[in-house]
Amino acid sequence: MLFAVSLWTACSAPKEETTEEVMEVVEETPVVSNTVVDIAVGSPDHTTLVAAVQAAELAGTLSGDGPFTVFAPTNAAFAALPEGTVEDLLKPENKDALTGVLTFHVVSGNVMSGDLSDGQVVTTLNGQTLTVSIVDGKVSINGANVVAADLAGSNGVVHVIDAVLLPQ
Repeated sequence: MLFAVSLWTACSAPKEETTEEVMEVVEETPVVSNTVVDIAVGSPDHTTLVAAVQAAELAGTLSGDGPFTVFAPTNAAFAALPEGTVEDLLKPENKDALTGVLTFHVVSGNVMSGDLSDGQVVTTLNGQTLTVSIVDGKVSINGANVVAADLAGSNGVVHVIDAVLLPQ
């Protein structure tokens, strides 16, 4: 009973008055995620790419620290592949092939369009290379035209392309 009485006394005892109360307010700025994956997820033109990234279980990796430069094919680019190609790649037994295709679209680093030069060769995450071509101010990567550039995210940048790049 002594404990209960001591607790009651401590809680009900009058508080000491102070002339100045100090209250610290900590404001936290919410962290807004805008990774290269979030950019693709937020685009209605990249639903096939998002489905492929999820099927290959790469969303977690590409949402990581990076930085990553992603050459993101549009839905129309995937639709232009031979009939059945996308469906075959999305099958669980073809996960390794799908991962190879997707990582062929990603370069380590934060490469903005202004950093690219004609004839530049960049190494992708799958170890193969892509070649940049700039003609009359228009940029292409291995023949795929860059149709939107420099979509900056918190862990890299996305450049939208009009074709799917296939590794060899």
